[in-house]
Amino acid sequence: FKFFFAIVVVSMIGNEYSNKTLKQNLIDGLSKKEFILSKFYTIVFFSLISTLIIFLICLVLGFIYSNANEFNSFIKEIEFIPAYFIKLLGFFSFCLFLGVLAKRSAFALAFLLIDYILEWFVFGIITWKSNKEIATDIQNFFPLKSMSNLIKEPFTRLAISKFPTDLPSNYDYNVNLIKIITVIFWITLFIILSYQIIKKRDL
Repeated sequence: FKFFFAIVVVSMIGNEYSNKTLKQNLIDGLSKKEFILSKFYTIVFFSLISTLIIFLICLVLGFIYSNANEFNSFIKEIEFIPAYFIKLLGFFSFCLFLGVLAKRSAFALAFLLIDYILEWFVFGIITWKSNKEIATDIQNFFPLKSMSNLIKEPFTRLAISKFPTDLPSNYDYNVNLIKIITVIFWITLFIILSYQIIKKRDL
């Protein structure tokens, strides 16, 4: 769902430029702020739809495969659901920014791939210059990596349960407030930058 909606988001912005509907909407009285907000509301809607689908899938699988019949068991660790929503909102906000920046869907998706490669390239350089721990701490604040960090499970937890001697038993798999704040920062920054680009660009 994430990559499907990502393509929809960048295509939505690309079509605004290629079909000149953005310019026409501004001529008809839509402000640039209202334009960006309308796109932001759209990605909020996409994020909600994806999160709802995942929640329903998890709920159904929980009822089928769990022996627990208490309500508290069903809502245990439900904080991963809003964390998933924030992750999607951050990812789509990044796609929105890249779409506004590049004007074309293909270029926006290419920039997304370049950013992913660049984040790991910087990680490798810092690891080579200093050490992996410092590189990891810095990489965790990069856009795509910070979004990925919100939902890292259940893979590590599964590995710990299958190979308890190979991984630390005190591994923290919970949703971290710092990680949420980091992604919210990127969401805010991407929306502001998108608005500033639209505001200053000659349409």
